[in-house]
Amino acid sequence: MSRSKPSREGDRPSGSRTASAKLATSSAPSQRMLRVAEVIRHELSALLARGDIHDDTLASAVITVPEVRMSPDLKLATVYVMPLGGDKVEAVIAALEANKRFIRGVLAKSVNLKFAPDVRFRPDETFEEASRIGRLLDSPKVRQDTAKPVQRRPASKAADQDAGDDGDPDA
Repeated sequence: MSRSKPSREGDRPSGSRTASAKLATSSAPSQRMLRVAEVIRHELSALLARGDIHDDTLASAVITVPEVRMSPDLKLATVYVMPLGGDKVEAVIAALEANKRFIRGVLAKSVNLKFAPDVRFRPDETFEEASRIGRLLDSPKVRQDTAKPVQRRPASKAADQDAGDDGDPDA
């Protein structure tokens, strides 16, 4: 009779995964990442609405901040911005990048984290993607596929009726 080794607390079966391994392979953001991103989005939106950033480009544009994504370690915030109407996107992002240090300082005071996240700005392309999908759905090829199909009779019954046979074997 073979005796197995007594298991120790640190021993794990070779097939099991630890919580840290699950986090490393998981692509969905955690609740903390989502919460911190939302706080940053609100604070940045308020900062832009109040006009606290003294820049002519930012003062002349109404800027929407639809989304902020955080890195898993909460040290990097990717802020997606879009000026109202989609005009001067590159100029607005350049102005935000130029004022990145000030923005990071304001965010550090408002977000209670061990490290102030580094901020990077990207153009928001969800509106363009939504309009592209809308154009695709309105195209004639897709409209043809989504149209209600015409009810057709099976081929064997259609041939019988064309030959004058009503399908009744006793007739």
